[in-house]
Amino acid sequence: MDQTLTDQTLWDQYLTNRSPEIREQLILQAVPLAYYILNRLGINCEGGDEYSDLANQGLLGLIDAVDHYDPSFGTQFSTYASLRIRGKILDYLRSADWMTRSARKRVHDIRKVISDFWNEQQREPTDEEISQRLNLDLDSVKQGIDDSRMVFMSIDTMFDQTDEREGDYYEEIKDENQANPEDELLDSDQKAQLVKAIQSLPEREQQVLSLYYVEEFTYKEIGRALGISESRVCQIHSRALINIKATVKDE
Repeated sequence: MDQTLTDQTLWDQYLTNRSPEIREQLILQAVPLAYYILNRLGINCEGGDEYSDLANQGLLGLIDAVDHYDPSFGTQFSTYASLRIRGKILDYLRSADWMTRSARKRVHDIRKVISDFWNEQQREPTDEEISQRLNLDLDSVKQGIDDSRMVFMSIDTMFDQTDEREGDYYEEIKDENQANPEDELLDSDQKAQLVKAIQSLPEREQQVLSLYYVEEFTYKEIGRALGISESRVCQIHSRALINIKATVKDE
């Protein structure tokens, strides 16, 4: 039987009678989505207890999605559930105060140096140049770039954000509206800026962004495709987004 038809039938039945049995079935068949979102955020089982905590938060977000989903808004369940799962995980990370003040300041300083280089020289600085300007050793610079991914930057954070406010448009979606953020995220002007910024990136950074946002690969899958480690993919992704933000701000 067609899976889409089966899902739709289940939803029709659940929305009619709110059966606990059908609710459980809907949740269980969508569990892989929660783990997929974790992987998309670069969170894997190597994190031990922390991973279990984050996985539980993702599952709570999934349960919320099943309980509050309303198909009359025209949004697919997978889209809505992805927002709720992602939001729940990010809320937990923020409340856990997982990044120290000094680490957060280092990330901010590195981003500012990269932005300054784009303004001054229309190019990305090397790790050595960042190191010299901030009087940091190279290991600290590389760690700062790696830490920047833990702020969970995404292409949807490029506009209408201040340096002090981290987050993304997904977190602004209200339950009662259930609007698809991808439909209204960027106007044509912003899209043009974004395309120009992406085209200015080195080829490897463009490859990583394409695989992540277009093909929707996880970091691990990108690593396999490009023959590099998952941590290296995280670093390239972070650096690409810092560069995009710097060039867009310059525009």
